[in-house]
Amino acid sequence: MISFLKKLWKPKYESLNEIRIEAEAIRNNITILQAEQPDCHIIPVLKSNAYGHGLEQIARILESTSIGMIAVDSFPEANILYKHSSKKLLILGECSWEQYQFFHFSRTEFCVYNKETLRHLASFKKKINIHIFTNTGMNREGVQDLNAFLEEYEQHKKYIHINGLCSHLASADEISDMNTQQTTLFFDHLKTLNKNNIHPKYIHLANSAGIFHIKDPRFTAARSGLSVYGYHTFHTNHPQYKKASKLIPALEVISKVVSKQNILPGQSVSYSETYTAKTPEEVATLPFGYAEGLSRKASNNAFVYKMESNEAIPLYGRVCMNLCCVKGESLSIGDKVILISKNTKHKNSVYNLAQQQETIPYEILTRLAANIRRKVV
Repeated sequence: MISFLKKLWKPKYESLNEIRIEAEAIRNNITILQAEQPDCHIIPVLKSNAYGHGLEQIARILESTSIGMIAVDSFPEANILYKHSSKKLLILGECSWEQYQFFHFSRTEFCVYNKETLRHLASFKKKINIHIFTNTGMNREGVQDLNAFLEEYEQHKKYIHINGLCSHLASADEISDMNTQQTTLFFDHLKTLNKNNIHPKYIHLANSAGIFHIKDPRFTAARSGLSVYGYHTFHTNHPQYKKASKLIPALEVISKVVSKQNILPGQSVSYSETYTAKTPEEVATLPFGYAEGLSRKASNNAFVYKMESNEAIPLYGRVCMNLCCVKGESLSIGDKVILISKNTKHKNSVYNLAQQQETIPYEILTRLAANIRRKVV
């Protein structure tokens, strides 16, 4: 009874900063991607804290979908998913030799880029599924001499099963001959496997952009990263731009006003006097800075929106480590503001922030601090 009363009277905790994730948007985006590749297994990529959206939160959302496999980069991410997901895992990145012993081999498959990793996995003398990752032209990683790799594989196939063939597109969001060149070479690699009587279940080359236009009945899977969360990187003149624009951003970043200051003409705001008032003004302070993921490039050059309002409010002065300042006339202490909007037309959408800061949506999302509370709505 006492325990029940403690739970009943426990004060409600509300953080000053919050990242809200719309579950229906994630599910909608999966549906769009699956419609583009109806005969493929869509493999959502949840690396880098699910592109800033929260690894645990996105894993819980995907539990209610037909997705069978999700991809992460490394063991620390896999270890979280073992607790919060029932899906099979694909490990995209290389790991230290010491880490491999901690994986659950029964529900984990590995992208393998070289013979050394192949030998190490075989040393466990357990049945392990791998996806051969070949270099098709990105020249960042991957098996270059597939025949030599397969010769090594012959010595270890008692334990190692080739369950996938994969590579990575370098220019999938552009109109480039390289897409055709990589696809052609990839299928040459598939032919090599088939000649050796190896027929992988998962044959995947397309990433988020590639899902919209790299299509062939020989593909059986596709890895979707950015697109799962509602974003794409096509230019407006790309043939797939309109189709990809149907994706729905799932993320919104909320903060709360913690301070108000009145300043006089000639007084400055924040570090280095980069904003100076010309008239009497009010300044509101938010507990969100570059340590939370707001770039210093946003200083004097970005906007927030008052919650449930279309009023764009400019940032004043330099973004600090844990604080930033905005024009405060319409704000009071305790008011909530939208720091990053899921409305693509807002000045503080991920797209517009990326353009303003001369970067890409990936960077805007993945630099959001992991310790900010994420809430699925």
